[in-house]
Amino acid sequence: MLSRTYKRPYICPVHDIKVMDNSRKSFVLFMQVAFAFGISFGLKANNFDKQLWLVGIARYLLYFLVIRATNEGSALLYKILNKKASLDPPKIIQDVKEYALVAAASVGVLLYTEQKLITEDFLLIFAANLLLTYNDMQEQKPTTITYGVGMACSFFEGYLKQVIPSDGHKFVGFQENIERYENAQGVVFPVRRLFIIMTRSLYSPPDLKQFNKENRDDLSQLEACQVSPESLKEIEKDVAGVKNRIYKNSAYMIRRAGAAPVFVAAECATPLHTLHEVLHNTTLYQELSNMNTEEVVADFSKMLTSIISKSPQCRDKCELVYFDDTDPNQNLADVLLDKIREIEPNFEKVTRK
Repeated sequence: MLSRTYKRPYICPVHDIKVMDNSRKSFVLFMQVAFAFGISFGLKANNFDKQLWLVGIARYLLYFLVIRATNEGSALLYKILNKKASLDPPKIIQDVKEYALVAAASVGVLLYTEQKLITEDFLLIFAANLLLTYNDMQEQKPTTITYGVGMACSFFEGYLKQVIPSDGHKFVGFQENIERYENAQGVVFPVRRLFIIMTRSLYSPPDLKQFNKENRDDLSQLEACQVSPESLKEIEKDVAGVKNRIYKNSAYMIRRAGAAPVFVAAECATPLHTLHEVLHNTTLYQELSNMNTEEVVADFSKMLTSIISKSPQCRDKCELVYFDDTDPNQNLADVLLDKIREIEPNFEKVTRK
């Protein structure tokens, strides 16, 4: 009896992809250089003027750098206005340092040879570039989803849809789960929503109390509920081949000076926590070292907010909270209280019968 040997399909690793990409770029660059030399040989073989070439290269380098600067500057301005990035002068200086040196050298050559920095042909080149850019915009195919958008979709489908709506069988749903917890423990959640915390640094501690300000008794403090159990009723489901997978949400109380504690279900956004761990392991994930985390958080927040608002099962049951943990003047407990007050202005008077 003949046996057939199964040959596993070859999957190209990231390293091979990078090598292939670099080889392609090197080949393209070589061909362009060869083309340029061919043209220059045909045009200037009998009349080669070194100074004219040097001035021309310096001038057009400056032109292209100005065009690139307007493009990159406009893109950064768009991100800032849409809250996908913030102005970070040290990072900007680091990113443009090499280009600035080339621009300075070009300007130096033009000044030394007593040439104008900008001549009429710059407008023609700039106009031609705009036409090509517009044409590219018209023909450009839809871009792939960003890292933040992908994480938001995965977080919603893989987690929120498991812990928020009722499955009609074993799990009653997040809000009824809170209600049962309230009845069993004799406490009140003024807002029955899951508060999902997104930190600017992406850091997520194992316990939210670690965000409390030390030696500041005048500020509100977060701590896990002292009543037992500390978490809401566990959710057990069979998911993606995993039998009896457990999900659960934690209950916290916000202690306030001279006022009753406020109860809340809160946790950090685990995809951002995972990204934080990835970015701090540069040995394994060098390809992500230059990721713009503020843009990722903005995309994650915008996409997740959009998904939740469209979902009848999760709408008004989740609340995204942005917390700048790098700002010493921000206190997470007070940020949560402000969000609760925004949703339920009379939260102090909320009672459950």
